[in-house]
This record gives sequence, C-alpha cells and structure tokens, in this order.
Amino acid sequence: MSRIEAKFAALAEADRKAFVAYLMAGDPDYARSFEIMRGMPAAGVDVIELGVPFTDPMADGPTIQLAGQRALEGGQTLRKTLQMVREFRQDDAETPIVLMGYYNPIYSLGVDRFLAEAVEAGIDGLIVVDLPPEEDSELCLPALAAGIDFIRLATPTTDDKRLPRVLQNTSGFVYYVSITGITGAAAAQASAVGPDVARIKAATDLPVVVGFGIRTPETAAEIAGVADGAVVGSAIVSEIASGKPADEVLSFVAALAAGAHSA
Repeated sequence: MSRIEAKFAALAEADRKAFVAYLMAGDPDYARSFEIMRGMPAAGVDVIELGVPFTDPMADGPTIQLAGQRALEGGQTLRKTLQMVREFRQDDAETPIVLMGYYNPIYSLGVDRFLAEAVEAGIDGLIVVDLPPEEDSELCLPALAAGIDFIRLATPTTDDKRLPRVLQNTSGFVYYVSITGITGAAAAQASAVGPDVARIKAATDLPVVVGFGIRTPETAAEIAGVADGAVVGSAIVSEIASGKPADEVLSFVAALAAGAHSA
C-alpha cells in the first residue's frame, strides 16, 4: 500500500476528511519553504502538495505565479525540489508528498532519470496539469510502473463522456477543481461542488478531494463536507508572500486543517 493509499485508508477508518496543503518549493527561498514544509504535518496536514516552479504556469493565478517567480529567482530547480523531499524524509517517512507542476522541467531532466530520483527522494504522487490522458505514455504509465501515483484533475467542464478517460490510469486520488478558471480566482461553493463530486465518486473508488477557491477554515469545512478532503494553496502562499514568520504561517495552516477535519 502506498503512503497515499495508507493515509486515506487511515482517515476513512477514523471517519475524518483529508486536508491537503500546497506550497511552492523555494518560495521565498529554500530554507524558509523547507521550514514551513517540515512543520506542516504537526499543523494537521495530511498530504503535502509541493509545487515545482515553472516559467509558464498555465493553471495558476497571480499568487502562485509570483511564488514561482520568486522561487526561480532564488535558484530553485526541479532537482533542488527533490532534494527538499530527501531532507524532509530524514525525519518523516509517513506523510505523502505529491509534486505539482508542468511537464517541461521533467522532460528536460529526462523521464527515466526524473522517476528514478523521485522514487529515491520519496515522492508519492504527481500532478502534471499539461499532460492530458491522451499523453499517458509520456509520463503517467512510466510513473505508475515506478510506483508513483498519477493524480488527475477533473473540472466542472469534465462531462460524463470525458470523465472515464480522465479516470483511466488515475491513482491515489482525484483532484476536483471547484471552479472554471485559475487558482485563487473565485470562492468555492459546496452547493455547486457537491453534485459533481458525487458524480465522480459514482464512477471511481478513489477518494475525491476538492481544491481552488478555498481560503478559510469555514470554507474548508464546507467543501470537505461534500468530498473526501479539501486542498488549500493560494491562501497559504499569500501568507508566505506577506513575509510572516514560519510559525504564523503554520498557525494559519493549522486553522485550515482543523476546518477540514471538522467536516
């Protein structure tokens, strides 16, 4: 059983929803982002979604775009991101880590080399938003063969005709994007999200977590109430961008986690 499977199984056994937290590796610098990452499990984070900075992040709104720019200006790379995971694993062998990013840095490094280093570092899953199911042979199938989950996004525009293709070869969990648009663009509404989550869950046994547009503990609770968990990214990245110390950022994360767990 993978770390992701084990985590969701333990949460289901405890009748508890998942809280997934995103941060951009290397924002604003390697040391501070690693300090926040290292403190996330104690703050209640069940799964860490670690962003890999990229110059052309098509799915990300201004908040995460700027985080990626800061990280790149600070010298963050895909290989340095893998090094962060290696360091994290020295003290934590249980918390699942999902890399979120785009295919270009992986392609540039080389798929085989990337997957070998990702397995060695302790990566559990990948979200690569610019690789649709039609391109599964590029990375998805090799990742699955290497023991790394490939997590797919479903959106409000993923209709019943498209959904089976999206779910094919998806593993770990399904990430449902609550809004049409980029990260941080609008607020998620449980009343709108619930029916689509139910439709996806009827088509798969995988957990379905919801992200985009969740900025408060209250919204995290509402969204987790209609799904298997909630993901928060831009709101956390905004706290980091404001220059708050790590302990204050982690206090904010803890409040979000408590909201999701209260569902």
